[in-house]
Amino acid sequence: MARSLEPLVWFPFSVGGMVSAMCMPVCIVLTGIAVPMGWLSAAQLHDAVAHPLGRIFLFVLVSTSFLHWAHRFRCTLRDMGLKKLDPVIFLLCYVVAVGATICAALLAWRL
Repeated sequence: MARSLEPLVWFPFSVGGMVSAMCMPVCIVLTGIAVPMGWLSAAQLHDAVAHPLGRIFLFVLVSTSFLHWAHRFRCTLRDMGLKKLDPVIFLLCYVVAVGATICAALLAWRL
């Protein structure tokens, strides 16, 4: 039986989907409801994000979400009939995801 790298591609996809599904609603409530309603001040939210654990949380959320996007977008394009371009699409999707992860790391470092 030939070994495949497919599990290594599915792992970030599943982690990204789970992290996004569990944590993105919390971020939406905090930034879209709690701050505008006055339940939480912007300074308190900034202090939470500037804390090292807050930076790690945001980095993990953004990076895994981009890896999830890359795999889902790749599979969608392949299902739309672009199977011949799969190596190029694979490379482009994951380069964008890794680039966004690097940008997220730099932004989290600078907070």
